[in-house]
Amino acid sequence: MAEDKNQNKDAYTLILDAIDTGVYRPGDRLVESELAERFGVSRTPIREALQRLETQSLLTRDGRSMIVASLDHNQLAELYVVRSELEALAARLAARHATEEEIRVLQDMVEADRALIGNPAALARANRRFHRQVHLASHNRYLFQQLDLVYRTMALMATTSLAAEGRSEIAIKEHDQIVRAIAAGDGDAAYAALKSHISKAFVTRLKSDAAAAEKG
Repeated sequence: MAEDKNQNKDAYTLILDAIDTGVYRPGDRLVESELAERFGVSRTPIREALQRLETQSLLTRDGRSMIVASLDHNQLAELYVVRSELEALAARLAARHATEEEIRVLQDMVEADRALIGNPAALARANRRFHRQVHLASHNRYLFQQLDLVYRTMALMATTSLAAEGRSEIAIKEHDQIVRAIAAGDGDAAYAALKSHISKAFVTRLKSDAAAAEKG
């Protein structure tokens, strides 16, 4: 059954999706035989996928084992700096190039996401879809590719900032501001709105991490 379900996906995508959705979290050990059985593929493509993920720093080696990597404070800060600039640029370009249909999709996403408040996991998935739609609306393939790399690394975050109290409602309001700026064709406002959105998400994450460290 697993083989039928996954036959159109390669081993790399299957493992990456599993990390992204929290099936495997930072610190988890990945075993070739277990992955092959879970996904219904042979061990050779699993091995090749693990090697590829290691070169992308999504996995680290512990002896002969592969472990899902973790991001330290400095890596997290560096990631958010790059993400902030690239995402803001995508919003600026979307304000110039987004079609009416793409804008309507973004507007519909914001409205639909209001029903997900209180469900951080579902909202996190919806949040990724929203941001990806902004990336696509930029109509710049090279920027899209770079943001895809950033989001792969973001899969190493064990938690979502949307789980913080009150953050879901605020994030949706920020998404609405971003879409309004894009719809108005105001590149500067779209850039500023998305950059502010990422900055506030980072502050929320830092506060959550600090609180978790204090408890630990």
